[in-house]
Amino acid sequence: MFTYEFHELRSSELRRQAEQERLARSVLRHRRAARRTASQEAPEAEAHSDGPRRHRFTRAA
Repeated sequence: MFTYEFHELRSSELRRQAEQERLARSVLRHRRAARRTASQEAPEAEAHSDGPRRHRFTRAA
């Protein structure tokens, strides 16, 4: 009888853990979707500086 009760306890613990993991994945999925829609609605990102990204010529030795 003791092993059956232990089995039931472990089974319910695993079910709770699985449900929490499903909930966490769902939250992440919704956050990513919200970020995606926010980035699509936002205006284009502006550059931090007005200068060129790379130097035009390589450095002299």
